[in-house]
Amino acid sequence: MTATTDKPAAAPPVETVTCTIDDVEVTVPKGTLVIRAAEQVGIQIPRFCDHPLLEPAGACRQCLVEVSMPDREGNLRAMPKPQASCTMTVTPGMVVRTQHTSHVADKAQQGVMELLLMNHPLDCPVCDKGGECPLQNQAMTNGRGDTRFVDVKRTFPKPIEVSSQILLDRERCILCQRCTRFSEEIAGDVFIDLQERGAEQQIGRFDEEILDFAPPSGQDRADSAVDVPQGVALPDTSGQPFASYFSGNTVQICPVGALTGAKYRFRSRPFDLVSSPAIGEHDACGSAIRVDHRRGKVMRRLSGNDPAVNEEWITDKDRFAFTWQAADDRITTPMVREDGALRPASWVEALDVAARGLAAARDSGGVGVLPGGRLTVEDAFAWSRFARTVLGTDDVDQRVRVHSVEEVDFLAHAVAGTGVGVTFADLEKAPAVLLAGLEAEEEAGVTFLRLRKGVKAGARVFSVAPFTSRGLARLDGTLLPAAPGTEAEWLGTLAAQAAGDLVPASADRETLEDVAGALGAEGAVVLVGERLAGAPGAYAAALRLAEATGARIAWIPRRAGERGGVEAGLLPGLLPGGRPLTDAGARAEVAAAWGVDDAALPQARGLDTVGILDALSVGQLAGALVGGVELADMPDPEHARRALRAAGFVVSLEVRASEVTELADVVLPVAPPVERAGSYWNWEGRVRPFAAALDSTALTDHRVLDALAAQLGATLGAADPVQAHRAIAALRPWHGERAPAPQQTTSDPPAVPAGTAVLAGWRLLLDDGRMQDGEPFLAGTAKTPVARMSAATAAGFDVFDGDRVTVSTDRGAITVAVAITEMVDHVVWLPLASRGCRVHDALGVSPGQPVRVAPAEKGGDA
Repeated sequence: MTATTDKPAAAPPVETVTCTIDDVEVTVPKGTLVIRAAEQVGIQIPRFCDHPLLEPAGACRQCLVEVSMPDREGNLRAMPKPQASCTMTVTPGMVVRTQHTSHVADKAQQGVMELLLMNHPLDCPVCDKGGECPLQNQAMTNGRGDTRFVDVKRTFPKPIEVSSQILLDRERCILCQRCTRFSEEIAGDVFIDLQERGAEQQIGRFDEEILDFAPPSGQDRADSAVDVPQGVALPDTSGQPFASYFSGNTVQICPVGALTGAKYRFRSRPFDLVSSPAIGEHDACGSAIRVDHRRGKVMRRLSGNDPAVNEEWITDKDRFAFTWQAADDRITTPMVREDGALRPASWVEALDVAARGLAAARDSGGVGVLPGGRLTVEDAFAWSRFARTVLGTDDVDQRVRVHSVEEVDFLAHAVAGTGVGVTFADLEKAPAVLLAGLEAEEEAGVTFLRLRKGVKAGARVFSVAPFTSRGLARLDGTLLPAAPGTEAEWLGTLAAQAAGDLVPASADRETLEDVAGALGAEGAVVLVGERLAGAPGAYAAALRLAEATGARIAWIPRRAGERGGVEAGLLPGLLPGGRPLTDAGARAEVAAAWGVDDAALPQARGLDTVGILDALSVGQLAGALVGGVELADMPDPEHARRALRAAGFVVSLEVRASEVTELADVVLPVAPPVERAGSYWNWEGRVRPFAAALDSTALTDHRVLDALAAQLGATLGAADPVQAHRAIAALRPWHGERAPAPQQTTSDPPAVPAGTAVLAGWRLLLDDGRMQDGEPFLAGTAKTPVARMSAATAAGFDVFDGDRVTVSTDRGAITVAVAITEMVDHVVWLPLASRGCRVHDALGVSPGQPVRVAPAEKGGDA
């Protein structure tokens, strides 16, 4: 019998059609729009409503062309009127004449332009769009030289505050509907839409009297609006505010300046700006952005065009939250502590004091290294090498959040050194996606948009979570309800179902079969977030589920530098490239690349973040090297403060003054992203390089560490970006044994005594984080913090929707309004880091732990 080899089926041939455009024969795939076919041969047709990522609308009519079609006998017959090229697809034998070769098309376009300009204000000198305005440009190229309109132009009061961040000048609007189509098709946030008809038609917020969006009878709209921005009194508005995390995209795609950003409005002219490509620093997506600056100051940020990652969309956080890099508390001079107070010092003195202090701490107990999760790839590798070769320690951990040993094992086994894995394109094509410990819209905004694009193409989304969030609802997702800390039960049971093993008799077999079957389809994906670290056994169960179903698995952290830190080995027991610290071959490769003796590297796995803080607090470690860490982000901020206060010697590398600054013995300033070149390693495994937008003398982390290593008599090989890249390149891909998969663990769910509930929560995209400082307009669109609980749970605490409730522990209390939500019973959900609701700091607990709940008037505001 002859053995055969299975070969992948060849892709079906693409069906094409041929037409003629301005006497040029064009062959394009069937279904191509006429306007796209013209672009392929360099023929530009004017347009306003058309956008390649939006569905055709034919709203502005500016792209009119003359079209002729062959009849049944093959005779070419002209259509009676010009046609919109942005809505008509190419057909065989079609003949198109644009404004370049047809007087009919040219006259039609001029007529449309005259109509658009009839009421459009002539405020180009003061309009933010002036200088980069398609209407301005096309009025010159495709409009009349004079106007026949002599009446008074239509005017409206302006601007309308669609939100605290987005302003609307209605008289400029040409009703192209780009903004409304983006809101509905891409983001799913239908907060802005066409209103009225005829001459009264305009873009605006949803007006409930016109668009029939009134709440159910007897229900106050303010009571049901739990996802509204802070500070917005809904009864005083003319409709729902534009409460969208992606609203800034409508400003960028508006072709006429009708929508503007409150921060940038009247601040600069486009032709006065210098544009630099960059990468967003706020999440792990690695979104392409454009930084526009003038005279050394960033004026605005726009989305870059990168089809492989973020297409042309970014979150409002990436777009507007950049002022933190130039805040008043920016540190520009090294400081050393003398007589209990910090004082400015020269770099020479500061590096000398830091080197002597770290050397003493290293020799008398050891140094814990906490680099944080915001580092570039170049900085992360420098931190890893400095810790292992200069300080001789494996007590290094970048995770400033809830974490676990199981998570380290998972990352070492399934993430580190694996290269590009699941991509954004894979999410679009996946038949099914399971989210576990991940709220895509809040923790990875662009990922949410790509998931939504996949859902519109037929994908199914499942989420293991306490309730159906607004983001999951807009993904038409299916909730797999789970209390925090119990996610492993769903994942493990799904794995058993897929593998044909026994499942608990109490399980919902119909749902299990449905989800397991969907994940068993080719191309299915399991996305796990960093929050699974708080659920014992969840990472191991996720790996078993992926193996049992054949689904691909990907890890999506929240911070921009975490994947790069994993690749650099900024975790205990993990060397760069996914090399296990205890593997002799791995140690030999790293030692050779770093130019040190194998014996100089640490021998055993070190302490994680909690272990480092514990060791500092009891004097087991003598010092700490900290990089850009916000103590309020720690699982127990008060414990972190005590630990650094007790540390013998602390060196901090940071951009801005923080709580660590007040506890440090030496503070070394480093450059923010806008003032340095570097790269981020996004969650896909794709390296995203960027150049410095602003000229600066500020030093990067890797340059500071290189100078500090020199003071300690060591060579780091990271004195400049070129050296840093060479040092990284010297570490070849690891082909040896990978770390074993995490072992299956189980834990009993916490007891829920009377008067308590299990805490659930995650960070919202817009919250009280310091990387949003200095942007009050953006802060106005952050969601108001609420305590979510089921109706049964709330009844048990004698509270109702809209009441004030106090969630407390022995550490402190948080008082917010109640939002009754269909969710798991005996659970209370809080945003972890919103203004007035800093859970870790106020309560000292993490999701999955019990908290006390009581009506505010009974529980107090302790």
